[in-house]
Amino acid sequence: MSALEIVKAMLFGIVEGITEWLPVSSTGHMILLNEWLPLQVSKEFYGLFEVVIQLGAIMAVLMVYWDRVWPFGRRHNRHPAGEYGLLAWVKMDRILLWLKILVACVPAAVVGVLFDDVFDALFYGPMCVAIMLILVGAAFILIENLREGREPSIRSLSKLDFKTAAVIGLFQLIAAVFPGTSRSGATIVGALLLGVSRGVAVEFTFFLAIPVMFGASLLKIVKYGAIISGNEFILLAVGMLVAYIVSMLVVRLLVEYVKTHDFRSFGVYRIALGIVVLSYFLFVAR
Repeated sequence: MSALEIVKAMLFGIVEGITEWLPVSSTGHMILLNEWLPLQVSKEFYGLFEVVIQLGAIMAVLMVYWDRVWPFGRRHNRHPAGEYGLLAWVKMDRILLWLKILVACVPAAVVGVLFDDVFDALFYGPMCVAIMLILVGAAFILIENLREGREPSIRSLSKLDFKTAAVIGLFQLIAAVFPGTSRSGATIVGALLLGVSRGVAVEFTFFLAIPVMFGASLLKIVKYGAIISGNEFILLAVGMLVAYIVSMLVVRLLVEYVKTHDFRSFGVYRIALGIVVLSYFLFVAR
């Protein structure tokens, strides 16, 4: 294995760490990067690599939000399940949050388990990615224009009820079917339409990613894990580590960004990237 392949794995980790959390489609960026700087690996391993590398990004979210998602402990336990014994260690607000997350994950989980290969065969490719980049980008701009001057009705995670979580999960399903939608982009669009504030939409999207990405990675590992060579494992480990480091920064930056900005700029970027992807594969890579 050459040093160049290590550098490529690092670049994939950087792209994953940035684009997984920004609503700009990590798939679209990965397709372009692999077109211009392809990893010299088997098709099967690359299919595993581009999914399992997300585990690095997920670990970053767990580190940043550990106190917000870990449901056990007496420290900062404002809503214990009981006053004494083990119940005093259970954080009911965190339990409720995880139940909402699981409700939102059901549609994508069912579709992913049953139809992952079918949808990959039907839709995975640059044309679908380009179209969804443009459509969701336009949706961001339209929604922000419609919301202008309006106060969101849901301004904290505790106010986000199970019905709203379930509907957000249906929007996440769009991303599970059509690559280029962006999982974070779809869930943020859905949340904004339902009256969720930008900050809450972003944080709930982060939390939704935890079971979704762990599940998707587990499916790929079960399917292809046995064929990973030593060199391929090194590439995967490098990509995951870099994705983790970059994600630690990007997650914090996005949370700060949405406090004072809307998502129009991401919409413009998505449309521009979609046009680039469409033009490249129509006129250059023919």
